[in-house]
Amino acid sequence: MSSIKQHLRLSALLEGISFLLLLFIAMPLKYFAGIPEFVRYIGWAHGLLFVWYIIAVFMGREEYKFSLKQTAIALAGSVLPFGTFYADDKIFKHL
Repeated sequence: MSSIKQHLRLSALLEGISFLLLLFIAMPLKYFAGIPEFVRYIGWAHGLLFVWYIIAVFMGREEYKFSLKQTAIALAGSVLPFGTFYADDKIFKHL
C-alpha cells in the first residue's frame, strides 16, 4: 500500500472519529453539563486532524488523479458527520 493511500485512509479514520467525539460527546458535555474542557482538547486535536486530512486529500488528488467529483466528495466528507468514512469506503480503499 502506498504511503499516500495510507495517509488518506488513516487521516479519514482519525478525522472522522475526532469529529464524532466532538459532536456527540464534547459538545453535549459543554452545553448540557457545563464541562467545556473536552471541547478544548478534542477540538484542538480535531483541528489538527482536519488539516492533515485536507492535505492528504490534495496529495491523493495529485497522485491518483481524482476526478472533480471524487475530490468534492472527499472534501465534503470532512464537514459532514460520517463523511470521511463514506469517502474512505467509496474512494480511498479502491485506490
